Amino acid sequence: MLETTDITLRLLAATVIGMVIGTNRDARGKPAGMRTMGLIALGAAMIGVTATHLTLLQTDPNAISRTVQGVIQGVMAGIGFLGAGVLIQKRLTLEVHGMTTAAAIWATAALGITAGLGVWPAFLIGAVIVLLLLIVAHPMEEWVERRAARRKDPEGEA
Repeated sequence: MLETTDITLRLLAATVIGMVIGTNRDARGKPAGMRTMGLIALGAAMIGVTATHLTLLQTDPNAISRTVQGVIQGVMAGIGFLGAGVLIQKRLTLEVHGMTTAAAIWATAALGITAGLGVWPAFLIGAVIVLLLLIVAHPMEEWVERRAARRKDPEGEA
């Protein structure tokens, strides 16, 4: 059985990374900001901690395996619906907006589960990669999009 300190560390780690990811979304004026992402990661972590440490399952490895699989599948599928709520499609141009925020919601839930399960190397590496994608890759993506737009319309015509 986990000690209270370990449970607290797992839940706090998930919440903090969710809030950091959400701060990036807030800074860009996107939906699902700091509190939302913190809650997503915390909720996923709570489910992960709870599912893997039910006293009744401790004596049956098959029950633990089935429970963990079910929890991960359920959380990740369910969180997809929350992510879908931030997607917006413009009717005239059919452009879709909100994909990065939806993906950030999904990745935040995955980080929450990872923290809840206490898989610290995957949590730390995943957190760094998510933050690099949101912070460092954003200017790179804008540069690529500007170049593509110039190639498509070299004279600047609309």
